[in-house]
Amino acid sequence: MSSGMPQTDTPAIVACTISRDVQNFDLLIEDMEAVLGEAWGDLGFTEALAFFGQAEAEPLQFVALAIDSADEGDLPLMGEIISQAKSRGIKVILIAEDVTPAALHTLLRQGADEFVPYPLPEQELQAAIERLQAPEPEVAQNPHQLQSGSQREGAVIVCHGLAGGTGSTTMAVNLAWELAALSEHDEPSVCLLDLDLQHGSVSTYLDLPRREVVMEMLSETESMDADLFGQALLPFQEKLQVLTAPSELVPLDLLSPEDITRVIGMARSHFDFVVVDMPHTLVQWSETVLNMAHVYFAMIELDMRSAQNALRMKRALQSEDLPFEKLRFALNRAPKFTDLAGKSRVKRMAESLSISIDLQLPDGGKQVLQSCDHGLPLAVSAAKNPLRKEIAKLAASLHALGRSEAEAA
Repeated sequence: MSSGMPQTDTPAIVACTISRDVQNFDLLIEDMEAVLGEAWGDLGFTEALAFFGQAEAEPLQFVALAIDSADEGDLPLMGEIISQAKSRGIKVILIAEDVTPAALHTLLRQGADEFVPYPLPEQELQAAIERLQAPEPEVAQNPHQLQSGSQREGAVIVCHGLAGGTGSTTMAVNLAWELAALSEHDEPSVCLLDLDLQHGSVSTYLDLPRREVVMEMLSETESMDADLFGQALLPFQEKLQVLTAPSELVPLDLLSPEDITRVIGMARSHFDFVVVDMPHTLVQWSETVLNMAHVYFAMIELDMRSAQNALRMKRALQSEDLPFEKLRFALNRAPKFTDLAGKSRVKRMAESLSISIDLQLPDGGKQVLQSCDHGLPLAVSAAKNPLRKEIAKLAASLHALGRSEAEAA
């Protein structure tokens, strides 16, 4: 090329898509161009392994590994690509379409940093790239050091909303806090598990960050020890230990019943109380949690959707010979004592469903929403709230029951 010819600098390749045929992922092409311009390339599966060893691969910041159902037969090759990328400090975004949870679980365990479903939600690829580029936030050392070999047998208390907005997470968060802060001299150790893997809000209600270590722990339950479990927990005001939902949206059936058994079992062995916030949806490990629970609160409201869902739940459990009697129906936003018409509706609802509504929680009003938005339990932000008082009474009775059973044993 002569010196008189205009020259343009080719931008360094900072990212690559890796796929069987990138044309099958046209939305990925569009998003890569929108975010990176021309600073990205495309590789096939076998080409990627060879490319990683070349000098041109040194500027690579991340790769987007795009797969669909036709690629599930090549999982070992996908795993090798992820391993080779990670060994060179290259981040991996997994783009998956119609892939089984088992295959997805396998690849996430290999070390993929981000998971984005295909078709790509709007702006999701850019958000994933920004998360990869953001520095890892410094998290204070967890003051609750788990003791290996601990042999406690903590009580498992589960909160499950049978319809959206019935207050399951509010109940779980505030009940866990009330148990943890019962008295200065007799504070039971409490662990709060957010098992709503997709839309869990415990981290929001307590203003805690979601960290990648949670997904790492959930992906390695077979080899999980007290140290790994403890690293996944975050302390709230040095009294409550919290396992938040993963930082990324993951399939609810990514975890097996065995995974859930190990996580809850590990928590039970180190804490006096384990409070679990469940997803609304029934999944393959819902039976596992039900069988492990000592108390299972089914949260409902005084409306038709709650009544219908409660009836569906009752039929589903009884048809499978599961312990329906474990469910303790808790009515959120219950009518006031002087609301005779409301009390009559509650009675008719219980009779028509042939259930017992064991707990009636008053409407806490706007203070509840404000408390959740501010990331504080009601006991801290609105101690005189009627809902807080009712949950505090429940916590005291559960604590007294647990202590009496321990003394009897």
